[in-house]
Amino acid sequence: MADTPDLSAVREACRVFPARFQTLYLGTAAADGQPEASYAPYVADGGSYWVYLSDLARHSANLRANGRASVLFIEPEASAKQLFARERLTLACAAAECARGADRFEVVMDLFDRRFGKFMQVIRPLQDFRLFELRPQSGSYVAGFARAYALDGVDLGAVRHRNDQGHQAPDAAAERRLSESLPS
Repeated sequence: MADTPDLSAVREACRVFPARFQTLYLGTAAADGQPEASYAPYVADGGSYWVYLSDLARHSANLRANGRASVLFIEPEASAKQLFARERLTLACAAAECARGADRFEVVMDLFDRRFGKFMQVIRPLQDFRLFELRPQSGSYVAGFARAYALDGVDLGAVRHRNDQGHQAPDAAAERRLSESLPS
C-alpha cells in the first residue's frame, strides 16, 4: 500500500504540527473515572504544553485528581482531504500543577501574555485559575490513511509505523479501489 516512510520526516512533522493551533483538545477523567472532553488555549515550552484553567472547569479538578491527560491536535474538517483520515497528533501526558508564584509560573504566564495579548491581563490575576504542565509520555501521529505512527522515548523521538501491514483489503479488487480512493 504505502511506501516505507522517512521516519525523520515523520518525526519533524509531529514536532511542528501543534504550532498550527492556538488551542488543544483535552481529554481528562474524574477521580471516579468519568471521562471529560474539552479544549484549552495553550503555550508550548520545554517540551511540555501548558494550559491555564479555571477551577470552574471540570478538567481542572480532573487534572488535580489523577495527574493524567490526553491531548489532541487535529486538522480542521474544512481543510481535510479525507474526513476518515484527518491529520492528528494524540499525546498521553503526565499533568502537574505549577504553583502560583513559582519562577516557572511567571515564565510560562509571560508566554501566555505574548501569545494571547490583553485578555491575559484580565485572567492572569484571577485566583481560581491554575497553570498545568502537560508533559507528553507517548503519542500517536496519523499523517493520513494507512499512515499511523507510534511515538515513544526521549522527547517522543522514537517513531515507528503503528502497523507494518497497513489496512487489510479482502481481495485485489478491493485493494485497488482502496488505493485509488486515497488522497495523494
